[in-house]
Amino acid sequence: MHDLIVIGAGPGGYEAAAHAARMGRKVTLIEKDRVGGVCLHAGCIPAKTFLRSSKLFQEFGEASAYGIRAESFAFDMPAVVERKNRVVGTLTRGVQGMLKRAGVETITGHARLASRGVVEVNGERYEAPNILIATGSRPAVPPIPGIRSESVLDSNTVFSLTRVPERIAIIGGGYIGLEFASFFQEAGAQVSVYEMLPQIAAGSDREISQFLFQVMKRKGIEFHLSCRVLEIEGNDLRYAAGDGSRASASADYILNATGRAPLVQDLGLEAAGVDFTARGIRTSDLGKTNVPGIWACGDVTGRRMLAHAATREGIAAVNNMFGKKDRIRYGAIPAVIYTHPEVSSVGKSEEELQAEGTEYRKSVVPMAVAGRFLVESDGQSGIVKVLVGARYGEILGVHAVGDSSSEFIVAAAAMVETGMSLTDAGRIIFPHPTVSEALREALGAAAHQNV
Repeated sequence: MHDLIVIGAGPGGYEAAAHAARMGRKVTLIEKDRVGGVCLHAGCIPAKTFLRSSKLFQEFGEASAYGIRAESFAFDMPAVVERKNRVVGTLTRGVQGMLKRAGVETITGHARLASRGVVEVNGERYEAPNILIATGSRPAVPPIPGIRSESVLDSNTVFSLTRVPERIAIIGGGYIGLEFASFFQEAGAQVSVYEMLPQIAAGSDREISQFLFQVMKRKGIEFHLSCRVLEIEGNDLRYAAGDGSRASASADYILNATGRAPLVQDLGLEAAGVDFTARGIRTSDLGKTNVPGIWACGDVTGRRMLAHAATREGIAAVNNMFGKKDRIRYGAIPAVIYTHPEVSSVGKSEEELQAEGTEYRKSVVPMAVAGRFLVESDGQSGIVKVLVGARYGEILGVHAVGDSSSEFIVAAAAMVETGMSLTDAGRIIFPHPTVSEALREALGAAAHQNV
């Protein structure tokens, strides 16, 4: 008899399994493919490895501004893919080692719920009072004729490219599409993005989204907003523009970057009575489903499709199932879009505060107020935006555009998580010189506004 069976070995599943095992529980982790999940093999890590190479390539072209003459350099796509594979291999072995040291039993196979406390895999049945579902997600496939053809890439298959295309059309202007747009543009491709909404990075603070939009346009990325893709045939994409007119475009490759869909199929959820839809398994802030003893975390819930959110959800679920009270504050989970420049955010956007009728103050300062940003980002721009309660000055949201913002957004997340006020934040000492000082300046600007 096990204490916990975890289905899915992505960041939510493997971290939860290791956490439970360290608590002295007997844990079995079942994974049908590879330990590490989408994030490690076809998501976060591969994408950031690609983006590091493209950024370095771009910086070579701009090196003269820093007093460096780079006479000859080229982008070697096969070498980029090879490096990505090395990084993924190293991290995969690290996860496997962590699970082994924690004492987690791992099984390879496709798991299904046979009933409330029983899991079937490879013809065997395993029982446990607690089952954690962490099966992740897959690339979403919108109902566009031709989108399933071999000529269309998705966020999994794009990592197998062996050359940089001359032209690439990207369907979707969310974080996946924007990160790949940034990569391919820096690597030398002509990039067009087709987004059905009137703004990119939907869900982001609109002022931040608009700032990023202008920066990416200046870099030469072509955007078609309020645009609906109608059909794909070979290398041709047909679409309806925002004004209702119809047009077509050709590209060497078409990338479907319309998001991801929870993996809820063929898990036996119906047999176990678990409440779910195509948008994910319904869970509470404790990680519970509607069925006692069955829990879920990560992309399969459809709540926050972020690796670090999955990890936190998995650990919270384990704590709650074994008697340690824990709860996730979803409003304090930071998010990053790893474009160049980066976009980082936590807490409420200005639009959310307006919609709920919350009175607030805001400050917006340029990233260039931080000396290190000027040193490391010659000719680049960025902003930091802070939103606080009008009466008490509690920090409600922090949003930033600018490289290195991902490294200081965790400080803002701690402020939102703890309900910190501007007075409390003013006592924090930021190291100098760091880009994080832009956050300090934005907090200070908000504190000195008239209430």
